[in-house]
Amino acid sequence: MKRFINKQTGYGALSVLLMIALWKMASIHYGSDFILPSPEKTLATTFRLLGDVAFLSVAGSTVLRGLAGFAIAMVLGIGLGIPAGMSQGFRAFMTPFLVVIRSIPVVAFILIALIWFSSDDVPVFIALLTMFPLICTNVIEGIKNVDHNLIEMAEFYHVGRGRIIREVYIPAIAPFLFSGASNAMGIGWRAIIVGEVLSQPRYGIGTVMHSAQTFLNIDVLIAWTLIAVLISYIFEQIIRGFEHILIKWRTK
Repeated sequence: MKRFINKQTGYGALSVLLMIALWKMASIHYGSDFILPSPEKTLATTFRLLGDVAFLSVAGSTVLRGLAGFAIAMVLGIGLGIPAGMSQGFRAFMTPFLVVIRSIPVVAFILIALIWFSSDDVPVFIALLTMFPLICTNVIEGIKNVDHNLIEMAEFYHVGRGRIIREVYIPAIAPFLFSGASNAMGIGWRAIIVGEVLSQPRYGIGTVMHSAQTFLNIDVLIAWTLIAVLISYIFEQIIRGFEHILIKWRTK
């Protein structure tokens, strides 16, 4: 197993090195920092931004908006996903809502949200709409995969509905929930930053990225992009870590 992990890590590192090499060759080809700065200059800019006094205000604001949208999406996704998975009628009722939310372009939601909400609240609303369908759909799938024989046995012995949900449904949907949450986090950060680019709150990664693009500070633009990718990766790994802990606990 350890050998397999090391091999996979090696392939991952090779992929990253290849991307950096292609980036370097492209920057040499264009020969202009206004089009594509070199990897080393962008890396230096990234470290400069990380040490800037305004970094925590900018990145922290985006993270807080993302966590707020994620928390609301989790509550709604679980709260509506469980009854939708347990009831075919309610699932049929919820399906059009989920399809519509998934199908409408994010930009359309943002343009409407700009009319309804303040610039600080638009990214939270967009995060909610982006993450909710993924979480809710995965919870529904988890409920549908519950062993119905186990449910029938519990009902035969007059086990309470609340206990069935706690001890049968929730453990069954946990892997699906973590998978949905991980995917939602990955997609949600992109939507949040797009929302910030268009709504222009005072602090936010999207705001500074828009400013960098306006003044042709391409190295700053790419540096903030790398920081956004890092933030998304960290939170996905946190979710995967909780999932790993849960799997170990269930195994014991």
